[in-house]
Amino acid sequence: MLIEDSPAYRKVIDRTLGNEPNITLANQFGTAEIALRSLQNSSPSEIPDLILLDLNLPGMSGLETLPWIKKYAPKTQVIILTQSNKEADIVEAISQGATGYLLKSNTLEQLTAGIQTVMDGGASLDPSVAKFIMGTLHKTAPVASESKSLSKREMEVLALISEGLQKKEVADKLNISTRTVAVHVEKIYAKLNVNNAPSAVHRAHKFGLFPWTKS
Repeated sequence: MLIEDSPAYRKVIDRTLGNEPNITLANQFGTAEIALRSLQNSSPSEIPDLILLDLNLPGMSGLETLPWIKKYAPKTQVIILTQSNKEADIVEAISQGATGYLLKSNTLEQLTAGIQTVMDGGASLDPSVAKFIMGTLHKTAPVASESKSLSKREMEVLALISEGLQKKEVADKLNISTRTVAVHVEKIYAKLNVNNAPSAVHRAHKFGLFPWTKS
C-alpha cells in the first residue's frame, strides 16, 4: 500500500513497482484517513505486507498515522518515504515502529531494494539516516539494567546491523550461520523490547550499551 498525497509521485511509484515481479502495489491513497478506513474494513487476506508512508500528508500526518496502522495492521511493515530528514521525524518514526526510513531523493532502484530488504527481515535506512542514528542520536544515557544487558556476541551482531549489514553479511563477518544470527537478533529484540533493527539501535544507544555512548 502507498499513502502519498502527490498524484504525480504515486504514478511514478506505481510504474516502478509494476516492473517488479515480486512486488504488487495493491492500493494507493492520497490521505491517511481514507487509507486507515480501508485497513479497518479489510479482511486479513487484504491487509498489505508493507506500507510506504509519506509524512507530510493533508489532514492526518504520517507520524500521527503510524500508531493507527499498528493498531489495524500490527504485522504490516512500514517504510517512511519522505522528503524530511529532520532528526525529530526520524526518531519519532522509528520509535513508533517504522522498519525503514527512506528519502524521496533516493533512486527508484534504492526504493525497490529497500522494500525487498524489509520483506526479507531487515531494516531499510537512508544512509544519512543511518549516520544520524549512529552519530547524533547517542546522548547521555542511563545505565542499563541487568535485564537490558546483551551478551558480547549479541553486541557484535547489533553493531554490525547498525552499520546496515543484512543477516547473511553479519553471518559471513562473524563466521556463523544465518540461522544463528537470526536467533541472536530475536534475543536482542526481546531484551530491548523492540520489534525492528532501527529501534534496537536507538534503544541500545539510549541505555548506553554501545561503549562509545557511555561517559
